[in-house]
Amino acid sequence: MALNPQLLPNGMPVPFVNEIFVLIRDGVEFEVDKIPGSDGGRLKAKGTIYLSNIRMVFVSKKPVGDFVAFDMPLLFVHGEKFNQPVFFCNNIAGQVEPVVPENQPAALYSVHSFKILFKDGGCGTFVPLFFNLISSVRQYNQQFQQANTPQAHVDPLQAAQTPVNEMMRHAYVDPNDPTRIFLQQPTAESQLRRRTYQPQAANH
Repeated sequence: MALNPQLLPNGMPVPFVNEIFVLIRDGVEFEVDKIPGSDGGRLKAKGTIYLSNIRMVFVSKKPVGDFVAFDMPLLFVHGEKFNQPVFFCNNIAGQVEPVVPENQPAALYSVHSFKILFKDGGCGTFVPLFFNLISSVRQYNQQFQQANTPQAHVDPLQAAQTPVNEMMRHAYVDPNDPTRIFLQQPTAESQLRRRTYQPQAANH
């Protein structure tokens, strides 16, 4: 994960090189733990989820303290589960590993637990696309690892090799789900493209 990733003026995440946005989902509530400065480290916010072939980004409708957005690389997500509780709204819960800056010990960074609650409308479009995408990302990463020298640290951007256009074209559209699928990539307000998660590197 990465706290407060770069955003464009319209609130959309600044894209990485080769990043393809799959969908946008408004009207979700997001919960995450171990956020510095939040009440007991646990934070709740309402806002929008962006899902791409590299990551899932929650962007808060309004800042909560210093919290604006939360970036979850798909290759770092694990333990994801779709929950349909009887008395509460449907949700996806899971854990996400931290993106550790280079030359810093991983022990200083801990795994975050997150939950995405679908409070407005259904989730019949979002949920299948999310699970299909994360499954494909893992499959292609496994093939890459087998064909190349194993890396000590997985590069989150390795997920960009996953083909998603076919998946998007054949996605089931639930009329009760306000999720919007990007049939065309949004026109970026600038030509800025990030090349790495590492903060000290040049992203132009």
